[in-house]
Amino acid sequence: MAWLVLVVSGLLEAGWALSLKASNGFTRLWPTVTFGVLLVLSMLGLAYALRTLPVGVAYAVWTGIGAATTAVVAVFAFGETMNVVKAVSLVLIVAGIVGLNLSGGGH
Repeated sequence: MAWLVLVVSGLLEAGWALSLKASNGFTRLWPTVTFGVLLVLSMLGLAYALRTLPVGVAYAVWTGIGAATTAVVAVFAFGETMNVVKAVSLVLIVAGIVGLNLSGGGH
């Protein structure tokens, strides 16, 4: 259950990061409210997962999911560019997350 909560929390991290961008420096109400709600939910999920998972692996998975998801969604939502170097870097982030889990660090 902790892993599922951690993955959802990582996705929520991407949501609050994207909402922060959409809030235009906290000048737009609903993206700002969305940012706050998703931030709290993401942190609560991370805190729950840390009850049973090691902090090093859990934090790396949480930030990796958030960073990779944010980068991909930003291409579509905000017109950010995607090139080969960015794509390979995202694959390396995902590979790192998988590697951490396969190493037994999360079990």
